[in-house]
Amino acid sequence: MPYQTLPFHHFESAAGYFRPRQQLPEHVTEDDPATSVMTDLSQVTAYTTELATPISKALEMMVKRGVRMLLVRDADGHIVGLLTSRDIEGEKPKRILTKAGGAWEDLLVADIMTLKPKLEVLLMEDVSKARVGDIIATLRHVNRQHAMALDTDPQTGEPAVRGIFSLSQIGLQLGLDIDRSHHPTTYSDLEKAKTPK
Repeated sequence: MPYQTLPFHHFESAAGYFRPRQQLPEHVTEDDPATSVMTDLSQVTAYTTELATPISKALEMMVKRGVRMLLVRDADGHIVGLLTSRDIEGEKPKRILTKAGGAWEDLLVADIMTLKPKLEVLLMEDVSKARVGDIIATLRHVNRQHAMALDTDPQTGEPAVRGIFSLSQIGLQLGLDIDRSHHPTTYSDLEKAKTPK
């Protein structure tokens, strides 16, 4: 049977492109599995940046993507650190500029990111047995907005970041009334949102 040619059509000017999208449940409880609030990087594309990216561009990317954390990668695609909106908007840039001089516009991701040796990660083997409440307690214990989960990449057998937990995402899925404006969600925001008004 002969093969058929397919017709070509004009490309629509407003066309976008498909992106992988993980379907997290809209509502969870603190007793649901921790994975129900984890952004699973085996299902969605991770948002990353590079060492030489200006922090203004990194912040712009966070705002545009609606995230408050970027993985920092090297030229080989290995994770070398982490950048959060807290890093950019906190005291770190001011301290660096006071010490070294220069302007805010000159700061790069490499100047203010948290380097890999200082990062602590959760292991997927623990996460897979944990509940949402365990993740909240863990984040509260270390006073962080985010946590990463490390797994073994089945393709390479090497460790790889598999998932990301975000306090603001967890708050949304718990159905808490949290202001998702530019500042990171804090535990007091979670507690206030839980308290009946």
